[in-house]
Order: sequence, then structure tokens, then C-alpha cells
Amino acid sequence: MKNRQLLIVAILVMSLFSCKDDAATTSEMTSADGSKPNIVIIYMDDLGFGELSAYGATELKTPNMDALANGGLRFTNGYATSATCTPSRYALLTGVYPWRNKNAKILPGSASLIIDTAQTTLPKLLRNEGYATGIVGKWHLGLGAAEINWNETIRPGPNEVGFDYSNILAATQDRVPTVYIKNGNVVNLDPNDPIQVSYEKNFEGEPTGLDNPERLKMKWHHGHNNSIVNDIPRIGFMKGGEAAKWVDEDMADYFLADAQTYVKKNKDRPFFLYYALQQPHVPRTPHPRFVGKSGMGPRGDVILEADWVIGEFIKTLEKEGLLENTLIVFSSDNGPVVNDGYYDEAVEKLGHHKPAGPLRGGKYSLFEAGTRVPFITYWKGTIAPGVSNAMVSQLDLFASLASLVNSDTTTEDSKNLMAVLLGKSESGRDELVLEATSRTAFRKGDWAMIPPYNGPVINDLVDIELGNDSVYQLYNLQDDIGQQNNLAESHPEKLQELIDSYRAILKNSDTDTEKLQLD
Repeated sequence: MKNRQLLIVAILVMSLFSCKDDAATTSEMTSADGSKPNIVIIYMDDLGFGELSAYGATELKTPNMDALANGGLRFTNGYATSATCTPSRYALLTGVYPWRNKNAKILPGSASLIIDTAQTTLPKLLRNEGYATGIVGKWHLGLGAAEINWNETIRPGPNEVGFDYSNILAATQDRVPTVYIKNGNVVNLDPNDPIQVSYEKNFEGEPTGLDNPERLKMKWHHGHNNSIVNDIPRIGFMKGGEAAKWVDEDMADYFLADAQTYVKKNKDRPFFLYYALQQPHVPRTPHPRFVGKSGMGPRGDVILEADWVIGEFIKTLEKEGLLENTLIVFSSDNGPVVNDGYYDEAVEKLGHHKPAGPLRGGKYSLFEAGTRVPFITYWKGTIAPGVSNAMVSQLDLFASLASLVNSDTTTEDSKNLMAVLLGKSESGRDELVLEATSRTAFRKGDWAMIPPYNGPVINDLVDIELGNDSVYQLYNLQDDIGQQNNLAESHPEKLQELIDSYRAILKNSDTDTEKLQLD
């Protein structure tokens, strides 16, 4: 009896200390005066796992990105949810797997908003906790509820899903409309020169890259041969809006200035800034200050430009006295692609640079390089510099940041990994469903499983292995990070374990992926 009482006392003491540790972790998330930390997500576009010096790059020097990596926590198993842009951005802001939403695919510039305005989002939950919320940069989650009139206030959009302030490009730099949209209104719109956009047919008399190659300063390789803006052919057709059209080479400076202004205007209250850079997505148009700096052509140059932009932004946080009270999360929406639609010497000048590092595949691929990306958390004075091998996903920022601000909001898919992101724990995710162009794969522990898929083995246009095969693929990433040895036949029990876990997650979905994989 006495031993039993002692055991009960011991359990209570252990529980008390456990709760104390949790409370201590939570208290570390606030400043001495009790204020909540600022939150900044710096989101790159098509930046691969091997692009940063801190992640092993030897041909590119990225001192400002490296400063975040070396001064904060660099994750070696950090993931986007998808190998393409729109789905990853959807998951980042909603905490929901993108394959649960059939509309979370690469969108045209004229697509309707794919986030339900009634849905809880990351900016909404932070706004409810007293945060100013802003997005500066790339959006690509659709705008409006039906056919968009670009000459009126466009609703719904970022402001209707939780952002107090938004200054965005609607989709991507290579898609029309090629205009900035601030709080739902096209910047510098001339009402006497209305904008028209179509993704079906050209407007009469408007030149295209296909028919007017003599007008181009950047030639198209595949797909990008519609309307010409700034002598660059785009995806989609556009007419009008001449005064509102952006200058591609100025885009990085434009968004940097706005991000800096946002910080200065909101420095006296907790703020959340989603700073979504456009680099190194095509068309790669570095400012003249960076042309030729990398020796790798425009793709390398815009990575250096992005590094500089990030450095200037961090200087602003420091100058305003905010760096010690700001959590910065740095990552990319998917893996790398070298030739993605234009002849820009990216392939010819790649040299020894390996955008995916040791990983196989790239953008559009179910192999690791499609979704494993640079992932860094930085908080000066709070996060100790180091390297973490814990598995983390951008999907988990939703629940983790909710925990950071003491909100109990969560989703079925997002996991609270705040202790991991702060470097207080190595207990990351055990399993994760990964997606690439409506196909899904599975990571569990050190193992990766790719189900059988029909379709081409390689996307010949971009020269990337897609992960399609007629048989199951199973890889031990601890021993084979490059996924060269398929162990499905030699490890049938492990394969079945992953299949069962994978299907358990998919079974609650009514998506095409679920139907394909559970038949």
C-alpha cells in the first residue's frame, strides 16, 4: 500500500513538472512586458533544398538567408505540403491538406478565390488575438466569387480571409493580369483604359509571343506565348491597363519597400506579415543591379536579389528595434525547377550548382525534392542557433502559431509543433501526406512511400522525374536520401505499414486522390 502511495505521489510530481515545462515554453513566447511577438513568414517561390550556402550550395553565396539559418534553427526535414505553388499556399494559410480541396491546384490568374470566406485562416486567428495582419507579394489563391471585373474593387480576396492589408500580384509573374492589387483595387488603374483578361482567347489586334517573336526580349520555351507585357510573353491574354502594368525588373524593390513600410506602420502593436517573394519563379527578371552577379544567368541573379531583399528587410526590423520580438519563418512553396518556360540560360549556366541538393526530383515531383525545402525559424535571443532533423511541415504553422498566441484554434491536419520550431524539442511529425499535381505520396519516420501512378516518368519540358511508376516505391531516407534503391519488394511488411497509415489519413477525403488510392 505504501509503495502504491509513493508511486501516485511520484506521478503527480512528474505531471506537475511537465505542466511547468509547458508553461515555461509558453511564457518564453512573450516579451518581458507581456506583449505578443511579431510573426513574419518569408516565403520563396520555387527555391530548392540545395540553393542556400547553409544547405550546402557552393556556387551561390546567400549571406542573408544564411544569417537566418545560422542564427536560428535550420531544419533538414522541412516540407511544403505540395510540389506546386497554389496547394502549398492554401495549406500554409488554412492548416488543411490541399488535396482535401479539389480546387487547390495551379490556378490561372482569373480564378475565383479557393479559400471559403467562412473558413478559419491563419491571419483570421491572429487578428482575433489582436494582431495586425498583412500580405505583401504573391497570392495565387484566386480572387472574386465569379468572373472578375478588374476595374472595380475585387472581392473576395486576401482582405476577406483575414488580412487587414494586402498588396499582391494575383497569381504569378508569368500570368496575366500583370498588375499590382492593393486591398482589392488595381494600383494606378486608369478608368479610361479598362483591363480585360481572358484565359481562353486573345483580344482582337493584341500581339502575342507566338505570333510576334520579333517583339520579345525573352523568348518562350513552352507554354508562355500569349500576351506580351514589357516585351515578355505571358500565360493568358490581357488588354488595357497600360498605366497599371508592373515593370518586372522593379518588382523585388516594390514589394520590399511595401514590406518595410508595413513594419514601420505597425511596429507599436503585434503584427503578422506574410512576405511572399516572387523569386526564383519565371520570368526571372533581376534588377540591373544584379544582372550577371551570379554567373548563372537570370535564375542565379534573382536568387542573389532575393537574398539582398531579405537582408534589407531584416535591417528594417533591427533598426525599428523589433528583431528580438519577431519570430521569422523562412521557407519555399515547393522544390526547384530550372527551365520552366523561357530560354534564360538557366540550364546552360547551371554549372556545378545543384538546386535540389542531394534530393531526387524537383517541382511537380513526388520525389523528395518536390516538397522538401529550406525551412528556417529565427527569433533573436529566443531560438538558439542549431540544426534540427525533426520532420516539420508548413501545414503545422497554423496550429503552432495558434499556440504561440495562446489560441486554441486548430485543424485536423495541422499539428502544434511550436516547441520543435523553437528548438525545445526534436519530436516532430511522424507522418505526412505529400502532394504533387493531384497525386499523393507518404512520409513516415525515415521512410517514404510512393503509390503506383500512370503517366510519364519524366516531364520532358522541364526535365524533372515525376515519381510515376507502375509499382509501389519504398525508400529509407536515412540511408538513401537520393531515393535510388526501391525497397518495396525486400521490405513488404514496412511497405504495408505505410500503406495502411496512408490510407487511414485519406479515408476521410472525397477527393480524386482518395478514390484512386483506395480502390
